[in-house]
Amino acid sequence: MEFSNSLIKWYLQNKRDLPWRNTINPYPIWLSEIMLQQTRVAQGLPYFMAFMEAFPTVFDLANAEEEQVLKLWQGLGYYSRARNLHATAKYIATELKGDFPPNYDQLLQLKGVGEYTAAAIASFAYNEPVAVVDGNVFRVLSRYFNMDNDISDGKTKKEFQILAQQLLPNDKAALFNQAIMEFGALQCVPKNPDCGNCIFSSSCAGLQHKKVNTLPVKSKKTKVTNKFFNYLILKDIQGNFVVQKREGKGIWENLYEFTLIETPEMSNEINFMNQLKVTKFYNQLPADINLLNTEVIQHKLSHQNLHIQFYILNFNQKIKEAKSLSEIQKLPFPIVIHNFMQTHCFNSL
Repeated sequence: MEFSNSLIKWYLQNKRDLPWRNTINPYPIWLSEIMLQQTRVAQGLPYFMAFMEAFPTVFDLANAEEEQVLKLWQGLGYYSRARNLHATAKYIATELKGDFPPNYDQLLQLKGVGEYTAAAIASFAYNEPVAVVDGNVFRVLSRYFNMDNDISDGKTKKEFQILAQQLLPNDKAALFNQAIMEFGALQCVPKNPDCGNCIFSSSCAGLQHKKVNTLPVKSKKTKVTNKFFNYLILKDIQGNFVVQKREGKGIWENLYEFTLIETPEMSNEINFMNQLKVTKFYNQLPADINLLNTEVIQHKLSHQNLHIQFYILNFNQKIKEAKSLSEIQKLPFPIVIHNFMQTHCFNSL
């Protein structure tokens, strides 16, 4: 228990003041935990505040249009989280009359809620004694106890879960879970932790064995593929633009984009533009074509590296399917397209 007590003491002296820590209401706790999956607190905090302002209750979120939810989520990535969030809000509002499931086992049944998230909500909202195990916890425990088992192995994850549960004080579940995650986020950081100024410097087995920088062990790495996107910005005589919703499974589901031509490698600018000149779009040939970014835009996702070029194609007639700029600005776009529109003075194209 010395480890747990020291950790809690450190937390009470060093914790960050975060809005979801000042409540036991499961709605903002759930919202923050979904947002902070694969996302740092500094990046997630403004999104949390925006969501709480737009949707102060689970009923408000349930009643929102999906496009509004995706638009607010724009830039956080992993958009399936937002779609699951919206679906779960609808389920809680209609099927559960707005009441969140009251324990870990029932929380685990919610769409988009896994073991870590269910444990976090159950302990933070209900003080249920269920230990959380996320990346921070893996790192702290593997270093302190010098555990070099591969954390990508399901068996190892269970071992860490058992250990965390043994360390958890039953009457201080919320406090301990917050403490160990905060310690991993602020003190026992992934690279170059300040071990000399650590409360566990004399008892950390990983430090004593000089293995801090190699723990935790994680062997499996996601295979990254390269993709080459050529976006065609079709602009008609009235200054309107053609955008389309991405449908089906895959990246950016239900977000909007310009007309996309994907090629097996980066296109040669001159050859590609010559092909576009003789290609009809909505029964029209483009009047002129220009490449908008001379340097290929690199956009990294968890499992894909995107190489992107944008072309503007002007037309001398109206395109029925085109939308005005004010309409387009209300739609959710992948952040790489949104940023391109912002930085290239889109309204002057």
